[in-house]
Amino acid sequence: MKTTRTTLRTRGGLSVRLDPRTLTVVALLLLIALAASVALIGTGDFSIPPGDVLRTLLGDGDARQEFIVTELRLPRVLVGLLVGGSLGLGGALFQSISRNPLGSPDILGLGQGSTAGALVVIVLFSGGATQVALGALVGGLVTGLAIYLLAWKQGVHGYRLVLVGIGVSAIVTAVNGYLLTKADIVDATRAIVWMTGSLGGRDWEQVWPLLALWAVLVPLVLGQARALRVTEMGDDVAYALGVRVERVRLLLMVAAVLLTAGATAAAGPVGFVALTAPQLARRMILPRRRGSAGAAPLSGPHLMTSMVMGATLLVVADWASQQLFGADQLPVGVVTGVLGGGYLLWLLVTERRAGRI
Repeated sequence: MKTTRTTLRTRGGLSVRLDPRTLTVVALLLLIALAASVALIGTGDFSIPPGDVLRTLLGDGDARQEFIVTELRLPRVLVGLLVGGSLGLGGALFQSISRNPLGSPDILGLGQGSTAGALVVIVLFSGGATQVALGALVGGLVTGLAIYLLAWKQGVHGYRLVLVGIGVSAIVTAVNGYLLTKADIVDATRAIVWMTGSLGGRDWEQVWPLLALWAVLVPLVLGQARALRVTEMGDDVAYALGVRVERVRLLLMVAAVLLTAGATAAAGPVGFVALTAPQLARRMILPRRRGSAGAAPLSGPHLMTSMVMGATLLVVADWASQQLFGADQLPVGVVTGVLGGGYLLWLLVTERRAGRI
């Protein structure tokens, strides 16, 4: 079945192509994310009905509700939305650049690199929360730069990027284990809690840096969506159409590394959101093809949908963990790890049956 697309053009020559199916999926995901966010804000030792949550957010709650909602729970939800969106967008970029469904920050080792940076600060310098976040950001950037340089051979391509990332991930994981063995019991416990990935205790100090990162990177990435879509047809075709392939690839890889490292710095290494969000987004938007076991093709990055899917997945996972185990009893990284690990196994089986791996 063909999908009708509408193109909006401005007087300045800019054009935006609107896909009704994509708009419907994005609107549905936003509605789910909003509902989960309201439910999550009302969940805790002091329960607040959804109607009261909405009234408080609109400035019509009492003093107690105002404090609980705006100071304690709203920052956590916003961090969850921003972290999930960052991971979803970063994962979509890596999968599109590598043209591989396994080209995710989880597989490439960026989360492990950010963890190494945080562990260095915790174990060697006993740094505070701000220093740990900065260390995680630097660790992710250094790891991303190392992967790019090691994978470079007249450009960065597909499976070479994934294989180099897997190797770097193994090395950094070993370094993280060594750092833990050298930590005292207090620092080791603190490090293990951080490495799990959690939204507990997050406040406005984590919200503002993430918002600043989004304000710069999201418009930049979405502005390169057309060039990224062209590069997926092959480097020769992209060059023929006037796209500076390596420049676009490097720019978007830097943006993806920053988004992933920033998310890890704010909430720890939350696993598998970056892997599953783009895949689920593609499956919701693209029609199912016969003989593909339902797997969506990699053409078309669907950046906005992946970003919204990541935000929705994380807040729903956090709400589910609190409903099942109580507030802060089970970090959200455990939930996403279990679900994402199962999805990864299913994806590997599907790709193997299709003869792609």
